[in-house]
Amino acid sequence: MGRIQGWPATLNEPDLLEAPVVLRPVRVSDARAWREIRVRNASWLRPWEPSNPETPLVRSPIGPYVAMVRTMRREARQGVALPWVVCYGGEFAGQLTVGSIVWGSSRSGQIGYWVDERYAGRGIIPTALAMAVDHCFRVMGLHRLEASIRPENVASRRVVEKLGFREEGVRVRQLHINGTWRDHICYAITAEEIPTGMMSRWRSALAASRSGA
Repeated sequence: MGRIQGWPATLNEPDLLEAPVVLRPVRVSDARAWREIRVRNASWLRPWEPSNPETPLVRSPIGPYVAMVRTMRREARQGVALPWVVCYGGEFAGQLTVGSIVWGSSRSGQIGYWVDERYAGRGIIPTALAMAVDHCFRVMGLHRLEASIRPENVASRRVVEKLGFREEGVRVRQLHINGTWRDHICYAITAEEIPTGMMSRWRSALAASRSGA
C-alpha cells in the first residue's frame, strides 16, 4: 500500500450526523462482517447490485469474501481502485468504492456504494460520498467521477442528485443485475463544478433541509 498519492486514506466526519461517519480502507479482517451484512441484506441489495452472469448472486461461504477483499486491496496498490468501508458510529454500515480509475489524460473513476438497510435514510452515504469526492479531486488529482444507477433505484439516484451530480443520459444494458442486462443512468461531476468542495455543498444542503428551506 502507499504507492500512489493519497492512498491508503481514512476520512472522517465527526459531527455532521447523529454519529461519526468514517471511510477507511477495506481490510481482510472485514470479510466476516461483510459476509454477514451482505447475506442479511440480500433481498435489499439484489435488485441493484452488479452480478456475474456465470456465478451465483449470493455467496455465503467466507472464502469468496476474503478473495474479493484481497482483489480490492491489490487494485488499490495498483492505483486503479479506492475501496473504502463506511462506518457509522463505529459500526460497519456499508461500502464505497471508486473503481475503474484511469489516469493519464482522463483522470476519471467510477463510484459504487451500498448501505446496510438498517442504516438507510440517515444521510450516511451522501456524507461518505461527499468526503470521497473531495479526496479524489483535491488529494488524488482525479478530474471526473461517474456513477451508473438503475432508473428504478430512486434512493440511490437521490444520493447523487442531492450532491449535484449531472444526469448525462441512459447507458443501454450496461451492467448485469439480478439475472439480466439492465439500463443505467449515468451521473457525473468534474472538479471544476465544485470549486469549494463537495462537503461544503452537502453541509449547505443539509442545513437548508433542516431549516425547512
